[in-house]
Amino acid sequence: MRVSEKALNIIKKMILEEKVGQLFVVRCPREDAAEDVKKYHLGGYTLYAVDFEGKTPEDVRSDIQSYQNNADIPLFIAADEEGGKVVRISKFSQFRSEPFKSPSELYREGGIKRVADDAREKSEFLLGYGINLNYAPVCDMATNPDNFIYHRTLGLDAEKTAEYAQTVVKVMNECKMLSAVKHFPGYGDNVDTHTSVARDGRSMEEFMSGDLLPFIRAFEVGAPVVMIAHNIVECMDPSCPASLSPKVHKFLREDLQFDNVIMTDSLDMNAITLYTGDRAAAVQAIISGNDLLCCGTYKIQIPAVIDAVKKGEISEERIDDSLGKILQLKIDFGIID
Repeated sequence: MRVSEKALNIIKKMILEEKVGQLFVVRCPREDAAEDVKKYHLGGYTLYAVDFEGKTPEDVRSDIQSYQNNADIPLFIAADEEGGKVVRISKFSQFRSEPFKSPSELYREGGIKRVADDAREKSEFLLGYGINLNYAPVCDMATNPDNFIYHRTLGLDAEKTAEYAQTVVKVMNECKMLSAVKHFPGYGDNVDTHTSVARDGRSMEEFMSGDLLPFIRAFEVGAPVVMIAHNIVECMDPSCPASLSPKVHKFLREDLQFDNVIMTDSLDMNAITLYTGDRAAAVQAIISGNDLLCCGTYKIQIPAVIDAVKKGEISEERIDDSLGKILQLKIDFGIID
């Protein structure tokens, strides 16, 4: 990614604490949300259903504006609005008459055109509330209804899933809505990493001919963010979850030539906390090659990263490298004027 002079000039004026805070998009707290934006110099908030339930559209716009008003650098405001099983805002009738449909429902209704129309409508809908980052599309390829991830996917083969992923990313880019393609390198038939560690024993050949194809096609049209799964993918790194694996990040950067923002899935998931313990997760995530960190335990994680930089475990140049990518996305997508 080319980092502009504008982004570099912002970095030059920032102190370490401000730089580190920008690397975190965190779960929006129930209390002191506006104050914590300033206190921790946060890069963004992720909103969940609880942040919309019982509120009016005006309430939500006001809440989000209060967060932005306290930010020296405008925030990512993110949500999981995949459609179907995972909808955070459209599930409530005060925001939309019916929830956004799943990828498979859309495709059955009208093929790829229906998918594209939905991506445009959803982007405009979210932007209307101040949400500028959607954790979608789901690029996982699944054809077995018994698989954990199946009902969140297109439910079709790799080629059709790749066309779906590329279409959604292209439309979202046109709308200036940030997408986060997930869950790299593909969930397959693994267990739910919210609750346990998943091991994937498939070969690299299987990944290259199947699960990776939707991601590669999304990268070709400029996917701004890729979210990495917590699965242990044995053909890439048998010893470490993908999200914390330098080998997986090297493969993504060098073999697949992805040069935009790499984001972790939530560092609070059991697949990670069982592996690292809370405090080490963010430090290891940055060392491994992630740019943007997703978590709820930011009051622990941010000081841990600052401390690691001061001790020399992470260089400030490494922080600047991720920060440059993050700021450039905020510039390119109109979040920073």
